[in-house]
Amino acid sequence: MLDRIRIINYIGDTVKHPKRPRDPNQLAKTIADLATGEVSESLAESKKNPHAVELGRLGGLKGGNARAKKLSKARRSKIAKKAANARWHKRSKKKQIGAT
Repeated sequence: MLDRIRIINYIGDTVKHPKRPRDPNQLAKTIADLATGEVSESLAESKKNPHAVELGRLGGLKGGNARAKKLSKARRSKIAKKAANARWHKRSKKKQIGAT
């Protein structure tokens, strides 16, 4: 039963809802505007230029693969070792803090 509730909560959390103002007065105005039809739900939430978003997404999709192709095997190995050391260093610090 609890597993079902967790799955439902997980699925429910992935749905995006428009961000509402935290200030009660601004929230009341937003609700009144939506109820009277002065502002539509989709217009209230979308303030980004869709063309700019798509261009940014395209660059992001290309970036990682292009960088991986450009780096030599030795450089990739060096970067991976540095990352692993940073992870293990954090872990050893946590153990030291917990021991004292």
